Amino acid sequence: MNTTIPNNGLPKFTQTTGSSGNGPAATASGPADAAASAPKASDQLKLTDSALALQEAARTGDSSAIDAPRVERLRQALADGSYTIDANRIADRMLALEQQLGGTGKA
Repeated sequence: MNTTIPNNGLPKFTQTTGSSGNGPAATASGPADAAASAPKASDQLKLTDSALALQEAARTGDSSAIDAPRVERLRQALADGSYTIDANRIADRMLALEQQLGGTGKA
């Protein structure tokens, strides 16, 4: 079964010859274009505090916040089935988080 989809009145765009892609058309001015597209010495980049914090958190090193021995203990407890889940503790912490976020949680 073939279905023809009409144009719905949208204009038809034709590609111009001699230009490729979506970039600007090439010009024959030479070195002037190269100088115009080169970055200027006054260009600057300023990161927000949030971006700086994310960048710092992404760095890995010796001062890692991961407690490797604890992770290994948890991994072992999960593997041998001795890890227990305290549902009441999880629920209490979820309620505390809801209250911190401005919810109407009633504990």
